[in-house]
Amino acid sequence: MKTTTTLLAAALLASTSVIASAETMRWARAGDSLTLDPHAQNEGPTSALAHQIMEPLVIRDMTGKIVPALATEWAPSDDPNVWTFKLREGVTFHDGSEFDSEDVVFSFNRAMTPDSDYKELLASVKEVRANGKYGFDIVTNGPNPIMPSNLTNLFIMDKQWAEANNAVKVQDYEGGEETFASRNANGTGPFKLVSREPDTKTVLAVNETYWGKDEFPTNITEIVYTPIQNAATRVAALLSGEVDFIQDVPVQDLQRVSSTDGLKVITAPQNRVIFFGMNMGDADLKSDNVDGKNPLADKRVREAMKIALNRDAIKQVVMRGQSVPAGVIMPPFVNGWNETIDTVPATDVEKAKGLMSEAGYADGFSIQLDCPNDRYINDEAICQAAVGMLGQIGVTVRLDAKPKAQHFPLINNLETDFYMLGWGVPTYDSEYIFNFLVHTKGEKYGSWNGTRYSNPELDTKIQALASETDLEKRNGMIADIWSVVQEEVLYLPIHHQVLNWGMSDKVETIVAPDDAAKFKYITMK
Repeated sequence: MKTTTTLLAAALLASTSVIASAETMRWARAGDSLTLDPHAQNEGPTSALAHQIMEPLVIRDMTGKIVPALATEWAPSDDPNVWTFKLREGVTFHDGSEFDSEDVVFSFNRAMTPDSDYKELLASVKEVRANGKYGFDIVTNGPNPIMPSNLTNLFIMDKQWAEANNAVKVQDYEGGEETFASRNANGTGPFKLVSREPDTKTVLAVNETYWGKDEFPTNITEIVYTPIQNAATRVAALLSGEVDFIQDVPVQDLQRVSSTDGLKVITAPQNRVIFFGMNMGDADLKSDNVDGKNPLADKRVREAMKIALNRDAIKQVVMRGQSVPAGVIMPPFVNGWNETIDTVPATDVEKAKGLMSEAGYADGFSIQLDCPNDRYINDEAICQAAVGMLGQIGVTVRLDAKPKAQHFPLINNLETDFYMLGWGVPTYDSEYIFNFLVHTKGEKYGSWNGTRYSNPELDTKIQALASETDLEKRNGMIADIWSVVQEEVLYLPIHHQVLNWGMSDKVETIVAPDDAAKFKYITMK
């Protein structure tokens, strides 16, 4: 393990380099990876950093297409409950150890444990087993027609490395645990970890023994990743040439960046929705001023809050036009989406006041809104706008904005009554949303369901999706589940996020819908 002194020295050396080589990618974004443990946090920037160092069996390329990674072939076997994978031969981890099916079995079993944030993706899995040194089977409880789509961010660890470093158990991130795996990494990916200072700097070097070094176009030999939370500072770093690439150009600075010689902005819709969640399940709320009952448990209150939000105003004023107002917590990329279900609710303050009065809250109530300030585009500013909008119907909101590292555990640990969350869907299928956000929170499902909503009948329908092979019937089931989600007003959708990547004109790339810059696909002129 690197000492703090070594890490600081490496960071100082990187920061004092006057001119970086043409192959150094200086990368910045608002927030850092939460952890290097590949199964502890299913979160965008965390996965994005992991993709440089580690690999899944299958991966989505920069267009969103599923392509081979550590597996070269996959298909259902003669047994409809078994998916068979052929693994890539001749692959080594960064420490030189050989990759084989033993590592895959270990990683899948690890990812199915309670502290894993990926267990929902494997909820239908009955057993994982090696099928020879370079073969691997996934046995499911009933046929699972979309299993490969669930695996694009499921990273493979070296079993021996994990055992040698007491990293067999997944880090309890929500419990504040620090482990060897949360600060160190040994993957098979195109870049290897050189040094890491969380929230300050992470340095990666090219993996000279990478199996794909002749298959991918990158000429990048070093990545210096620097989280810069402050938007103005982040843009200034790009304008000055201190960094080459930022993934989150503030909307107010798009014109400034794009009109600067030597820089460019590329834009695309993101596979992500921003929304608010509400604690509708507890008998009483901790953060409100109503004693003995929960105002959010009344659907009329949730409906009132939904139509009090002016999504078009947020788009025009807060987002400077760089968002698409949403009526559902499902991006248009996802199977199950259609224009009708994504109809944006009309803002109607007077109707909302009437619903509040009907529910017995004509005088309103107060509540705390928990919001991140370094995760989504203008996240805190969106929350500030919502405070004013909800105040018009008597809901007095106290805003508490904090870094995502402190914000997300509030949701996972059921310590927030009202919160912002953004959700991307790497599987491009509604089942992913249902498993994490709608199903009753438990050991295998619902880890991000902070609403406390529980509907056993709906849970049964959600679980049945995993084994329904009649796709027309399955799509009908998905539509039925969404009708319940929408009718119950489980969440308050705000908008579909739009990506604005700013970079030196030396950088050649396209915008990935998942906002993950996979640098093996990116080149520098």
